[in-house]
Amino acid sequence: MMQKIIDKVVETISPERAVRREAARRTLRVLNSGYSNHGASRTKKSLIGWNYKGGSPDDDITDNLDVLRQRSRDLYMGGPLATGALKTFRSNVVGSGLRLKAQIDADFLGMSDEEADEWERNVEREFQLWAQDCDAGRMLDFYEMQALVFLSMLMSGDVFCTLPMIERKGNPYALKIALIEADRVCNPPVVKNSNIRGGIEVDQYGAPVAYYIAQKHPLDRESMQNKWVKIPAFGEKTGRRNVLHIMEFERPGQRRGVPILAPVIESLKQLTRYSEAELMAAVVSGMFTVFITSKTPETPVGEVVPIQQQVDTEDQNSYELGNGAIIALGEGEDIKEANPARPNTAFDSFVMSMTRQIGSALEIPYEVLIKHFTASYSASRAALLEAWKTFRMRRSWLVSKFCQPIYNEFLYEAVARGRIKAPGFFDDPVIRLAYSNAEWYGPSQGQIDPLKEANAAKIRVQEGFSTRAREASELTGADFEMMVRQRAKEEKMMREGGVLNNGSEK
Repeated sequence: MMQKIIDKVVETISPERAVRREAARRTLRVLNSGYSNHGASRTKKSLIGWNYKGGSPDDDITDNLDVLRQRSRDLYMGGPLATGALKTFRSNVVGSGLRLKAQIDADFLGMSDEEADEWERNVEREFQLWAQDCDAGRMLDFYEMQALVFLSMLMSGDVFCTLPMIERKGNPYALKIALIEADRVCNPPVVKNSNIRGGIEVDQYGAPVAYYIAQKHPLDRESMQNKWVKIPAFGEKTGRRNVLHIMEFERPGQRRGVPILAPVIESLKQLTRYSEAELMAAVVSGMFTVFITSKTPETPVGEVVPIQQQVDTEDQNSYELGNGAIIALGEGEDIKEANPARPNTAFDSFVMSMTRQIGSALEIPYEVLIKHFTASYSASRAALLEAWKTFRMRRSWLVSKFCQPIYNEFLYEAVARGRIKAPGFFDDPVIRLAYSNAEWYGPSQGQIDPLKEANAAKIRVQEGFSTRAREASELTGADFEMMVRQRAKEEKMMREGGVLNNGSEK
């Protein structure tokens, strides 16, 4: 009742103020509900200073990529923790390369097990032949290219591959891979098409139509003039994919990838600065044994490095110190011990705390990130298992985005050239898919206690929870069929040599 009287009085005295009061009241009725009382509050003092305004994926990501890429690369070149994180991903996800294991659908294709095994072995031989000389730049083989593609994607956010056909003497295959760093896919200087952003033209559904690739790297200081080439995303006649865009999506409508270090760039840079400062402080403090106190202010400070060995004699304000040095004292001078408290005893605990946060953002337990296992067996094994969830996920991603599409292109050419027999391959997409099935094996998970891991694998196989082929791949990264053939050969040799007697060693 009182509120209505006040509103009536305000309306009579100042109609404009009454309108503002009513507008504010309606706004509060809208805001003060649900999340507006919590994370979406615009009135809480703890949230008032939060700069939260965002934009579209292109506004938030594409327009900031130049800075993100260069800072990410700078951290890789000069930040130990950043370098270790990217190399940890590369070594565990790719290692020496993911190896092809053809797994065709023999039942659907009407092939016996023996015929399927022979077909798969032949394809693997042909693929190995192609993999040795598949780089358009003739620098890397296919397995080395996997590591470079993955590392470049982590560091720059994405990487591109074109698939040119280049005939070479002594090589029966023309399919090649040309890697393109992310910076080279960018907008030409004059762009009139609003569908082109970040060097990628898309259609109404967001599907890529064409890529604009600079012939020279935009950051190359020697490049005075540059030209752009427009490459259609798919062949007009064949529908063949001309460009592979290797990136990880985090938002719908996103067209360019984000460097994996982007969320922790500031933390990594500040931690690197702190480490460098502590290191320098410890080095400098190690040079000071005592300070000289003098009653004569004009007494010169002595140098502890002989003048003929000094490297900065031109700077009169520079004093070069050496460890374990002794300085002669003049008349009226005394010494005072220096205790700079270096190294900082809190340094290690602080760095470990920051490392845990960075590891959490990168999905790597800090024990794996810094290669330091000091906890119990169970805790260390839990850290490895958690890390391998991430490594396996990224390995599957790399297979689906790079390895398998490349293998499919290889099969197209191999079948077309008649080097691999695959009836019906070009007639039906389902038949083509049956021939193209494959698995890819990489480095196995690390083992803290190999005996326990081997016994666990044995039990899984005995209880039917796994197969010998899978366990062989998980434990050693080996091909089970190849191991069986090799073991049979070795045991035959040992029996013939008299080393084995009825299946046991003498």
